[in-house]
Amino acid sequence: MATIEVRRADDGSISYRAKVRLKGYPPEHATFRRKTDATKWAHSVEAAMREGRYFKTAEAKKHTFADLVDRYLKEVLPDRPKNAANTQRHLQFWKQKLGTLALADITPALLVQLRNELLAETTRRNKPRSNATVVRYLASISHAFTVAMKDWQWVTDNPVSKISKPRQGRGRERYLSDDERERLLAACRASTNRYLLPVVVLAISTGMRRGEIMNLRWQDIDFQRGTILLTATKNDTSRSVPLTGLALMLLQDLAKMRRLDTTLVFYGSLPNKPMDLKKPWEAAVRQAGMENFRFHDLRHTAASYLAMNGATTMEIAAVLGHKTLQMVKRYSHLTNSHTAKVVTAMNDKIFGVA
Repeated sequence: MATIEVRRADDGSISYRAKVRLKGYPPEHATFRRKTDATKWAHSVEAAMREGRYFKTAEAKKHTFADLVDRYLKEVLPDRPKNAANTQRHLQFWKQKLGTLALADITPALLVQLRNELLAETTRRNKPRSNATVVRYLASISHAFTVAMKDWQWVTDNPVSKISKPRQGRGRERYLSDDERERLLAACRASTNRYLLPVVVLAISTGMRRGEIMNLRWQDIDFQRGTILLTATKNDTSRSVPLTGLALMLLQDLAKMRRLDTTLVFYGSLPNKPMDLKKPWEAAVRQAGMENFRFHDLRHTAASYLAMNGATTMEIAAVLGHKTLQMVKRYSHLTNSHTAKVVTAMNDKIFGVA
């Protein structure tokens, strides 16, 4: 049975306390500013109890957030090895802040407070924490709550889904100009590291991520068909990457001197570990006289070159391995420029006037 109790505070404000008592269930109560909200909650809880769908008190008040994190790290994270270290760091932050609380006491308002705390803090490098980083913190706790809701039935909903995420920018659009490309490739050719040039050329010509390149294995390359099969990708979806031109030639040259005790193409001092190209890369960037250019910008360069050579956003997404077109919309202005040139050429040919 549901009842609504009117409560008046010392300052004169009024609140409404909803109570639900039903045989077989512990009493439930919640306080609201509006009577309509209290009534709605009470009816919803009572209906869920009568239909056997209500288990908030039994589980959400029984388990703490620390219990959730500990079980998630033990049972779920081992099956999600990609970015596991960051996920664990994020969850440890949330555990430090919320660990002693029962899951039932973790509200969207509390999460908003901690979200804002994250945004206000500086990183270990004494730089403001970016919105994108805070979004990743929220993504980690959100997935943990989703698992607790769907698989463990510890909670009835995900409180993270009810708060807004910090707005993220469009992302970097830095890519190599023709002159910068020539200077960078010249610096790579002059490098004492024999892998730097093939790695950079492969990144520009295929748009592969750094991790995908450095973990590339000989069995992933089909020289006869001119393809690379990537099975361990960021979004867990395999994709085939065309291999042609200079990138194909450079890999063929490396294959002639491949080491037989490792399957890695770009191995380091230990044959079973990829080479660390950070220092050779940074040296080449300095020698090329380039500023504000990161290795990941080679991926933007590949996408930009594809757009400027007439590739559609769908084709760019397929090459880069994006599941949606949202990530490649940043290159649409380059595609539009190409489209305008095509239309201009067509009009000039047909009508003689652009």
